[in-house]
Amino acid sequence: MSGLLSPLDKPGLLLYPLYRGGNRGLESLSHTEQVIGSVGSGCRGEVEGLVVFLPASIFPTRANSCPPSSMASCAEPSAAGPEPTAPPPAGAPPLEDFEVLDGVEDAEGEEEEEEEEDLSELPPLEDVGQPPVEEAEQPGALAREFLAAMEPEPEPAPAPDEWLDILGNGLLRKKTLVPGPPGSSRPTKGQVVTVQLQTSLENGTRVQEEPELVFTLGDCDVIQALDLSVPLMDVGETAMVTADSKYCYGPQGSRSPYIPPHAALCLEVTLKAAVDGPDLEMLTGQERVALANRKRECGNAHYQRADFVLAANSYDLAIKAITSSAKVDMTFEEEEQLLQLKVKCLNNLAASQLKLDHYRAALRSCSLVLEHQPDNIKALFRKGKVLAQQGEYSEAIPILRAALKLEPSNKTIHAELSKLVKKHAAQRSTETALYRKMLGNPSRLPAKCPGKGAWSIPWKWLFGATAVALGGVALSVVIAARN
Repeated sequence: MSGLLSPLDKPGLLLYPLYRGGNRGLESLSHTEQVIGSVGSGCRGEVEGLVVFLPASIFPTRANSCPPSSMASCAEPSAAGPEPTAPPPAGAPPLEDFEVLDGVEDAEGEEEEEEEEDLSELPPLEDVGQPPVEEAEQPGALAREFLAAMEPEPEPAPAPDEWLDILGNGLLRKKTLVPGPPGSSRPTKGQVVTVQLQTSLENGTRVQEEPELVFTLGDCDVIQALDLSVPLMDVGETAMVTADSKYCYGPQGSRSPYIPPHAALCLEVTLKAAVDGPDLEMLTGQERVALANRKRECGNAHYQRADFVLAANSYDLAIKAITSSAKVDMTFEEEEQLLQLKVKCLNNLAASQLKLDHYRAALRSCSLVLEHQPDNIKALFRKGKVLAQQGEYSEAIPILRAALKLEPSNKTIHAELSKLVKKHAAQRSTETALYRKMLGNPSRLPAKCPGKGAWSIPWKWLFGATAVALGGVALSVVIAARN
C-alpha cells in the first residue's frame, strides 16, 4: 500500500478507522488511506481506533472468505494451509479476518461471540506445520510498528574519522585521530588541562611544538581554537584541528612563536589530563602572585595582538585572583606584591577599556588606581584622556597638569595637554557665541533719548564741582585774613 502504510510492508494487510458513530467512510481503499493519513498528521476527529485486516493464512482452519467487494480484495490463502471448510449456510454473514486494536469494540456483539467461538476451536499452529507467528505480526506489535514508522528517525552520529564543524561556519573543524579510552570523560570550563600541541601552517611547516601545555579551560589563556576544541575531546584522545586565522593569531600574527599575519593553522592536540581548578580562598600569597602574573601576561599577549576584549578578560581574571577572599594568612611583603600587581592590572585594564571606548569602565579603573596611588602618572594620564573623550575639558586639564608636574619631560603628556587647552578655548568661544545668540548682542548700547542731555551729567562730576567751589571760597577767606 502507498502513503503511511508502506513502511509496514505487510502484503494483504488493510487498516480501517473506526468512528464513534459506526463504521462509515469505508467505501474504497483510497479513501481509507486518506483518512489514516489525516490521523497520522494529528487529526483526531471521531476516530476511536484502527481495524487491522490480517491475511487469511494466519487462520488455517477458517475459510478464506473475502470482505465485501466495495472495500478491497482479500489476501490469497497460504499454500501450506489446510483445505478450506464448507461454506457457511445461506443468510449467514461472511467471516472477516481482522483484529481490533486499542480496545475498539465491534458494534455487533453476536458476530464477535461467533468469532471467539470459532477461534477457540482452532488447533494450534504447530499441529499443521505453520511457522510461528512473528513478533511483527502480533496485534500489539503491528500497532507499535505502525506508530514507529510515522516517527522521524534520529540523525546518526558522525563517524570518528569524519570532520566535526565546531561552529557551523566551516572555519573551525575537528577530526579524531586516536579516540580516548572507553569510559574517559571530557573536560569542562574552569578545569586545568594539560595537552601536547604541535602547530603547523597550511603548507605543513611546523611552527610550534609544546610537549606539555597547561592552561585553564575557558579563561582565554590560549588561542580560541584550543579553547573551543579541547572541551570536545576525551582524555587520552588525539585530534586534528584546522582553524582560520580569526581563531588563532589574527591579522597581527605572532612573534613568539612566529606566525605570519592572517595565517590559518593546523593543530595536532593530545589531551593528557584534566583536573579541577584551584580554590582561590586556599591559595597562599605566592600562589596568588604566580596565578595573577600568568593571567596578566596572557592579557599582555592579547593586547599586543590588538585583541582588546580578550585582554580585558585576562586582566579582570588577574584582579579577581588578587582580590578574592583568603583563608590563608599572608605576610606583609606578599600583600605589598599583590597590591603592586593589582595596580598594574588595573592600569592595563583601563588601557584596554579605553581602546574599546568603554569610558565609564575605564574611568572607574583609573579611579581605583588613584585610590591606592594618588601620584600614579599612568592613571592620571588615562583619567584625563577619558574625561577629554567625554568632553569634560575643564576637569581633564587640571589632571593632566598634575601628571605633567610629576614628569615634566613626558612629551606625550605635553602634546595631550596642549591639544586639550586648544579644544577647551574653542569650546569656550563656541559657548560664548551661543549665549550671545540666545540673549541678544550686549555690545550694542541703547540710543539716547532727545531732550535729556542736560540732565544726564553723572553725580561724580557734580560732587567734584562742588568741592572745587568750596575750596576756592576757603582760599579767598584765608587770603583776606592775612591782608
